[in-house]
Amino acid sequence: MAVEIRIFLLAAVILYFMEIIHLLKKKRLNLKYSLLWLAVGVLMILFIIFPEIISAFSNLLHFQSSMNALYILLIGFLVIICVALTSIVSNQNRHIKRLTQNAALLEERIRRIERLECIHMSDCNTDAQFGENLDETFKNE
Repeated sequence: MAVEIRIFLLAAVILYFMEIIHLLKKKRLNLKYSLLWLAVGVLMILFIIFPEIISAFSNLLHFQSSMNALYILLIGFLVIICVALTSIVSNQNRHIKRLTQNAALLEERIRRIERLECIHMSDCNTDAQFGENLDETFKNE
């Protein structure tokens, strides 16, 4: 690999690391998710400094070209990223469902308490008044 290409690629990886650190500082990327991206950056640096790694990998698996081995590595990495992101989305979906169910239970509990207060105070005329305060609270948010 030509020296100019290596210098350009190293500069690109440095910018890559700077962007990840920027996202971490702005709290737009969680540390546990950024570790994977940092590991990819380290691998990129290793491949740039030691391109023989890719050649050795391609020879070990009997690829005709180092580029074919690189493409296989990239596709494998993308599959791993997709599986990891699918797992994260599934966990978030389960968490949101649980929070929604808890909010509905709390809302029902508040309405029951309002009904009991109304019955004890005898100042409520209809069932429509039960929960009006709660509905207006959620509308204002």
